[in-house]
Amino acid sequence: MQGFVRFHKGLWRLSWPLKLWLLGLFSANAVVPVIFLNHVEAQFVLGALLAGVCLMSLLTSHFGFTRILGLGHLPWLPLLAWLVFRLESIPAEDVFGLWIRGVLLINSVSLLLDVADVVRYAIGDRKELVHGL
Repeated sequence: MQGFVRFHKGLWRLSWPLKLWLLGLFSANAVVPVIFLNHVEAQFVLGALLAGVCLMSLLTSHFGFTRILGLGHLPWLPLLAWLVFRLESIPAEDVFGLWIRGVLLINSVSLLLDVADVVRYAIGDRKELVHGL
């Protein structure tokens, strides 16, 4: 539980540009799926988000609020692969199809940023990203 609290305190202490980016990620992965909850894809997006939050809380409790948190989006890798596989059966013209494609885009960009963070952590950049947690 301490990692969960520390992780969320860290989120609130990030810069405004990062908070806006995270708001976009949260909206695409937590808010919009509730609208489409009758679709299995939305259920999986929401499940991957929840798994990621649990993983990030564990990582925060062990490593602090550091760049290693990029590993918290690992549940997105199978999710995105599965969504790509499902794309041909999801029309691009409707709102649901546009949202799926948006999730693929925003989560893929986030994963690229996460890879950069984890590499930086691996080569020695292990300082806390926010102070006073």
